[in-house]
Amino acid sequence: MPAALPRARLRNRRRAFALSLAVAVATMLLLAAGASADFLTPESGGSPNADGVDTLYKIILAVAVLVFVGVEGVLLYSLIKFRVRKDAVPAQIRGNTKLEVGWTIGAAVILVVLAIVTFVMLPDIRTPPNSDADGFATDKVEKLSGPAAYQPIPPNGRALNIKVNGQQYVWRYTYPDGDDNDQNNVFNYEELVVPTKTTVTLEIAAQDVMHSWWIPKLGGKADAVPGHLNYTWFKIPKPGVFGGQCAELCGRNHADMVAQVRAVEPAEFTTWLESKQSDIEAANKLAEARRKEIEAQQAQGEEAP
Repeated sequence: MPAALPRARLRNRRRAFALSLAVAVATMLLLAAGASADFLTPESGGSPNADGVDTLYKIILAVAVLVFVGVEGVLLYSLIKFRVRKDAVPAQIRGNTKLEVGWTIGAAVILVVLAIVTFVMLPDIRTPPNSDADGFATDKVEKLSGPAAYQPIPPNGRALNIKVNGQQYVWRYTYPDGDDNDQNNVFNYEELVVPTKTTVTLEIAAQDVMHSWWIPKLGGKADAVPGHLNYTWFKIPKPGVFGGQCAELCGRNHADMVAQVRAVEPAEFTTWLESKQSDIEAANKLAEARRKEIEAQQAQGEEAP
């Protein structure tokens, strides 16, 4: 009997430790940045397609909760109502055709309704709307570069089409300038600056390994695959900053490959774009001048005896 006491205490301590560890881990996960964003549903509020995904998710979640509560309720009722009693002889049930046909038809109806709702809402999620009248002036895009099963183009064909390139471990954003040569285009790293009230389409690719572009409040994830283009879009109604993360394990510094979108008013975006263009042109001139200096020094060195 005395030997049993330490064992019981040891078991209690182990249970207490396991419970404390579980509570600590759950607390750390809940307090982690973004871990409990919208808690049970996708993040939204940044773009119409993200709002559409969130709404559709909530509809399906509500139906799933009703089905779960109904099934578990019947199960608990049956466990209590028909629990085993002493000396009782259980009833021998061979089947109930009406009940089996009923729940089969009910499940099929639920699936059909969810499918109809999904296909009704899907076009607004997949197809971007036109930019607002006071949005940034964009060019008409007849066809985005590269083959794809689906390319998001607004009804009027106008969008700010930005190329997103995933690299270990940073995102590069190349802005259009009206031609097919990207060599002199405005580009930026880490932060994607876009105008508000403007439909932005993204061509997403990778330079080395697979990455995944994901800004939760602006829509779903889009994989960045070497040699292949994926597409997505968003339209931000008001200024703000939206954070994200590469969602594909892409190497040792994967955790450092963050993404950020900063939305500004169209006039401010125009100023930023012009300033960035001037900075790039000035840097190119300095690089060219330095290159000539190095070439001249090398030529003098070769001429010297």
